[in-house]
Amino acid sequence: MHKKDLGLAVLILIVGSVVAFINPRFLSPINLANTANLIGLFGLFSVAEAFVIVTAGIELSVGSVIALLGVIFIDLIVNQGVPWPIAFLIVLVIGGILGAVHGWLVTRMRLQPFVVTLCGLLIYRGIARFYTADGTAGFSFGDSFPMLEWVVSGRTGGVPHSIIAFTIIAAVAWYALHRTVFGRHLFAVGKNEEAARFAGINTTRTIIAAYVICLVLTGISAVFFAMYTRSIHPASHGNFYELYAIAAAVLGGFSLRGGEGSIVGVVLGVILLQVLQNLVNLLGIPSSLNFAVMGSVILIGVLADNQFSRYRERRRQAASMAAASAQQHASAAGMAVQRSAKSEKDANAFP
Repeated sequence: MHKKDLGLAVLILIVGSVVAFINPRFLSPINLANTANLIGLFGLFSVAEAFVIVTAGIELSVGSVIALLGVIFIDLIVNQGVPWPIAFLIVLVIGGILGAVHGWLVTRMRLQPFVVTLCGLLIYRGIARFYTADGTAGFSFGDSFPMLEWVVSGRTGGVPHSIIAFTIIAAVAWYALHRTVFGRHLFAVGKNEEAARFAGINTTRTIIAAYVICLVLTGISAVFFAMYTRSIHPASHGNFYELYAIAAAVLGGFSLRGGEGSIVGVVLGVILLQVLQNLVNLLGIPSSLNFAVMGSVILIGVLADNQFSRYRERRRQAASMAAASAQQHASAAGMAVQRSAKSEKDANAFP
């Protein structure tokens, strides 16, 4: 665990202890189960966002993709009679195609990730609204999908399946980012794309793969949210989810400049945001302040990351100067010894 991750874990414990002290209901089994469920739901697309941010990109269409793929999934299983496993695969394929398009526009057309994904945010939201005639997509009275509901919304031993899915995906993502060649390529591209290209890395393929992974995981999240809410109004469903994901990644140590971060940090960032959300609810703070709290957290996280980076840079410079100074002293001492030996030799040669 990185020092940043350890510090974030300590912060979560402190905030959690304060919330529990203020309102003991925070530790009630019902509240903990609900919080775990929300951590799983929001964690899925936050991990997805991390794959793009590490390449120095950004994916702003996450919320709109969740809305679009959610209404498609509900329409397929409710109105078209498509078996839910096939509908689930269709949603993942669509997500992968959208990710490939984003990656192609960024790498081949040389468009800025911010512009590409901002356009995606608007386009997919509009398509979702058109798809439902600006209405609500949901399950009719009597519609029942017991196996799907158990897989996505059920619990095992009191543990929500969403948090189990999040744990599995986060573990796989951690291994992919931190223990594979592909992960090293992602970090290298984010650190310096041109240098990575000269090092023999196929940067185009790497960046496209990052966007594909991001929106495939977002497709999984869309299905979980569709079954959680059981109805989707495309005009509002998934609004600002991309900002939540970015906040979790930034809090977890991912730099928006790319090239650094850890999946463990993203997991901790999601947990912290949900604990803060719980604090807002338990204290009776108006829900209208939710975004204000999130924005403040993002700002604090960015400032802390910036100060920590400066501190590390100062320490690195101080260490380099100390090493250089020690080397100079050693060289000077060596030269003094050599001069002394030469003088002694000359004195012995000419008595």
